[in-house]
Amino acid sequence: MSRWGFVGRTDELTRLRAAVREGRGRGLFVSGSAGIGKSRLLREGVAALPPDRYALSFVAASTATSALPFGGLAPVLPAEQPAGLSPAGVLRWGVDVLREQAAGRRIVLAIDDAHLLDPPSAALVHLLARAENTTVLGTLRSGEQIPLPIRALWTDDLVEHTELAPLGPADTTDLLAAILTGPVDAGTAERLFRLSAGNPLLLRELVLAASAGGELVRSYGLWRWTGRLELAPSLTDLVDIRIGRLEPGVRTVVELVAFGEPLGLHLLEQAADPADVEAAEERGLISVGTGGRRADARLAHPLYGEVIRRRCPVSRTRRLQAQLAERLERVGARRRGDLLRVAVWRLNSGTAQDPALLLDAAGQAFTRYDVPLATRLARAALDADGGFPAAELLATLLMFGDRPAEAVDVLDGVADDVVSEERRCRWLTVHGMVGYWGLSRQSTVDTLAAAGHTLADPGHRARLRAFEAIMRLHGLDVDTAVRISRSVLEHPAAGVAARELARSTVAHADAARGRFLANAAAIDRVQAEAANWRADMPYLHLAMELARGTRLTLTGDLAGIDAIVADEFADQADAGDFRLGTGYLSILQAYAARLRGRGDDALRASLDACVVLATSRVFAGLAHAERAQAAALRGDVATAREAMAEADRVQTPGMAVLQPWLEQARGAVLAAGGDLTGAAGHLGELAGRLHADGLAGHEVLVLHDLVRLGQAGAPVGPAGTDGSRRTVAQRLADLTGEVDGDLTPLLARHARAAAENDGSALLAAADDFAKLHLTLWAVDATATALHGWRRDRSTSAATAHERLAALLARCDRIRTPALDALRPALSARELEVAGLAAAGATSRVIAGRLFLSTRTVENHLQRVYGKLGITSRAQLGAALRSVPGHDGGATG
Repeated sequence: MSRWGFVGRTDELTRLRAAVREGRGRGLFVSGSAGIGKSRLLREGVAALPPDRYALSFVAASTATSALPFGGLAPVLPAEQPAGLSPAGVLRWGVDVLREQAAGRRIVLAIDDAHLLDPPSAALVHLLARAENTTVLGTLRSGEQIPLPIRALWTDDLVEHTELAPLGPADTTDLLAAILTGPVDAGTAERLFRLSAGNPLLLRELVLAASAGGELVRSYGLWRWTGRLELAPSLTDLVDIRIGRLEPGVRTVVELVAFGEPLGLHLLEQAADPADVEAAEERGLISVGTGGRRADARLAHPLYGEVIRRRCPVSRTRRLQAQLAERLERVGARRRGDLLRVAVWRLNSGTAQDPALLLDAAGQAFTRYDVPLATRLARAALDADGGFPAAELLATLLMFGDRPAEAVDVLDGVADDVVSEERRCRWLTVHGMVGYWGLSRQSTVDTLAAAGHTLADPGHRARLRAFEAIMRLHGLDVDTAVRISRSVLEHPAAGVAARELARSTVAHADAARGRFLANAAAIDRVQAEAANWRADMPYLHLAMELARGTRLTLTGDLAGIDAIVADEFADQADAGDFRLGTGYLSILQAYAARLRGRGDDALRASLDACVVLATSRVFAGLAHAERAQAAALRGDVATAREAMAEADRVQTPGMAVLQPWLEQARGAVLAAGGDLTGAAGHLGELAGRLHADGLAGHEVLVLHDLVRLGQAGAPVGPAGTDGSRRTVAQRLADLTGEVDGDLTPLLARHARAAAENDGSALLAAADDFAKLHLTLWAVDATATALHGWRRDRSTSAATAHERLAALLARCDRIRTPALDALRPALSARELEVAGLAAAGATSRVIAGRLFLSTRTVENHLQRVYGKLGITSRAQLGAALRSVPGHDGGATG
């Protein structure tokens, strides 16, 4: 673990430095809670002050010196004071001493924990703040008594005063990455941010505790917190200091909130003395907020609950939770979630005896995608003689929790309870899910199909057929899947969940075939029925999102992807550890980032997906394929190849529907490694297979990848009746009549422009890509235009340079074959000379700086102009900025 770096606080640091260097006012004082980073900010703000201009004095006040006259400023004042001076004379003497030490330089006095200054030191600081050529800086702990001379500094407008806020989620993530010397997965960063509440000191203790306990592990280069929260003594001490000594009544309040938060205020005041509730709120131990018509109490800091719950004796823990359950049952469940809370309290208190309550609560937890909690409740329901319904739900949850073998054991354990056809239908479907997706047994689908013929009830058969259909789809038997799904949709006996599962299957197939309008309409229908299927089949949401996500990715609808990632399902999946949901959404995020030209963001999101899906094979292959794409985009060939090999290893035949994405990634990896011929051949064959299978939605994107490889005029697909084959550009033009939406015509225009070497048309296509935020494709189209104009020494190259430079400014680290073809073979010296010239240096200045003759400099520049396809210095800056990784300025 590396030294803690200084992350974030850009505005505060700028303000602090401006107070010194720009003379804004007489200083700045920063308040904040303990551990928020005040001291580090103050030290960082004055660390780089040049000693020839500033006389810096840094002191740290403490309780040890707070009772000693001038104890706070003892490090900067002489050990002995002149005798016989009045109090005012002593203060003037202190000012004179500091002025003498400064010797004409600006005095900068920085005081950490200024609230602990003794009265004479505080008075001297106030007097210094009134002096010329002096800046006073300081930190204060919020909630502490502040000496009056210090408070008067800002009330008298001598200095500015600001409150330091906690770190935000992004800064917390950046700080973690800096400390752990590597990226942190999104779930870990969110959890640590929540527990630390953005407090760097608490964050440090959490990381140290997790590291010491071996709970921070690195997978695919990404740090992830895998274990429970360990409370190290140092962390516990910090929390204890904040909590302080608790009177019995206040302790009861804090414990009740710790076990019940968010806890309704009316319920809390019934379970505890209202005066104690008020005292806890006044001391900042709990906070009360209103939501709608109900006021809820929460602990003031997440770590308070961790400490309180672990220190509470088992007997009192059980008593308090039983008390909460009894009181809520007495007043009645009035809002969504109350039943779940009662069940959890009953379970934790050892008073859970009603299997129906536990089963209902487990179902409710599953509808919120809280898989661990739902699993715990369902198991308790089964142990409480909940019978087949509990076993069915538990097995389903175990499958989604990546524990398929346990799920089979649970189902086998209730095989004798399958006494009705309805139960047999439900047992077969869950057993089928576990076998097909959990254990990767492809034969499961045929077993399920055969079992369907033994069911007499048409509604039960429809449910079984709906599951068979989605398995057939995932096995890439698209025609059969659609045929079965349509039979379910047309059957009046089909239940709502079976019908909407079948509709999601058809929607997914429609997307793959390029029927995006039908897909969107179907998804809207499924969503409209959500209230009627969610309790029966919560996981149907994942099938719906897969169908929708396929359409959004194939149509390049990045705004649509952003909307999915931001909606309630994403939040619930993250919070509830619904890994399939979280992992798939991370894959979509990576895809969107890649098309935006954000290679680093794409890699980070794909790594998140790989880590989350490490124990599941449903989407794991797709996650690694997207990681391979991101690495290829960044020019990291070794990582791209490793990720592609891992995608092949974890991909299962049962998820063959995802194979087009894997094969597309394979083409990108080949191209990144320099095998453009192999990449073109592979993608050409893939386009032919997709054409034959009728998967036009996928075929369009593969054809466009060929265009980006410079293959717009290459033949593709089978030969026609006359023996000729369509070119890539012609095939894309053909598909504009088959595939819905505006993207395919745009891709066809790009292909035609590339085939005809029409630079203006390529720039027009690039503009349209940029409007859709498809920056990566805009970059490639512009680079292709520029390559042609450079070759022809066209004056249009200057405009293309400007356009490409602007597009690359939106990207981070990217590398594509189109950009590689454009990259000039500039020597190190030519690049150095060009950078200086672009920065405005004359040939004479460049010659003197590089110890060259002026003629040599001019010769270098002429060669640079020729390689870049430009004619003058005025065009150099944009031309260099159009080279990835170069900012257009001097390199040395």
